[in-house]
Amino acid sequence: MKSISIIPRKNLGRIIRKAIQDPIFAYNSFRRRFLSFLTYKFADGYSAFPETISLFLTRRCNLKCGMCGQWGERGVFRNYSPEVLKQQLELPTIKKLLRECKPYRPTITLFGGEPMLHPDWLGIVRAAKENGLRCNIVTNAVLLHQHVNEIVDSGLDEIIFSLDGPREVHDSSRGVPGTFDRAMEGFERLRQIKEQRGQQKPFVTINTTINQYNHHCLTEIAEIAERIGAYHLNLHHLLFLSQGTCERHDKFFRQRFGVPSPDWFGFVHDTLPALDLEVLFREMDKIRQRQSGVSVSFYPNFEEDEIRKYYTEWEFESKSYANRCLSPWMVAYIFPDGSVRPYHSMSYEPGNVLTESFAKIWNNPQYREYRRVVKEIGKFEVCSKGCTELYRY
Repeated sequence: MKSISIIPRKNLGRIIRKAIQDPIFAYNSFRRRFLSFLTYKFADGYSAFPETISLFLTRRCNLKCGMCGQWGERGVFRNYSPEVLKQQLELPTIKKLLRECKPYRPTITLFGGEPMLHPDWLGIVRAAKENGLRCNIVTNAVLLHQHVNEIVDSGLDEIIFSLDGPREVHDSSRGVPGTFDRAMEGFERLRQIKEQRGQQKPFVTINTTINQYNHHCLTEIAEIAERIGAYHLNLHHLLFLSQGTCERHDKFFRQRFGVPSPDWFGFVHDTLPALDLEVLFREMDKIRQRQSGVSVSFYPNFEEDEIRKYYTEWEFESKSYANRCLSPWMVAYIFPDGSVRPYHSMSYEPGNVLTESFAKIWNNPQYREYRRVVKEIGKFEVCSKGCTELYRY
């Protein structure tokens, strides 16, 4: 059954686990989502303040992962000029933004590229915590071992670590030998320091993208998550699009908003993923039956017949999710040049925090028109197989 509520029923398990982990965060998150959902339903493009603001600190990365839509084989950042790649959000700008956001209590997510390459990323964490805001970081963890004590001192709430598999699989996917061991060294140090201090935070969440190279070893990934003291493992179905889908989306985007939408081409595949679905289903069953201190979820939480269709056909629409996007009411992305965008792969820019306040941008005429279009069409053509947000709300 499709959800018509603020929380997809199929995501309730993940939500409950988050609530047990951090009840105050869960309450604030639900409150913000509820207000945003009400404005989605009744406010003609206007939105309550977002649940999450993702700060895209830098486009630079210290890895070149093959499957990455940014720096992978087809990654769009490879075509960016050196000037664009050098752009980064500066600490004074971010501190001003965080003071502005303080009354609304959004979660602040540090994102990239690799956010630990930003020279002031720890200062940004401290500034978020000084303003009473929850702060996460999405990282490849290569530099984690250099900053463990400072991270624990900073009050960072959660580290979201991108793991591709055991050592050989992870290093091969990341394109740099030793990447797995450096990350494991950092998490081992982090676990030891938290135990010494009697602290739970930062919580560790692992995100793994299911693909042809790791779908046979998902249980090994769960064992790694347990070994490093992760609280949660999120196994995410692969994002992939056809060239034709991206071209049709780009044409539509140009017609409705007057700008191209090129970043989705970083997710284009020439062929369907070469997964053995019977192997995948066996791994999924073993993980579900496994007794562990690490909670595990598959995201999106598709039915088996949906998974078969997802990986074996280019066109896909879920039967068990609502197929409507709430993300522009829930989340904002702020890019290295200060531009505010509704999603990190959408090039529509309603405003810039270097020239005006975020609160003013969030409900300006351009943003409201974007939301009206999204509500009218439900979702873009690229969303069903290319978006991490569509199935979240």
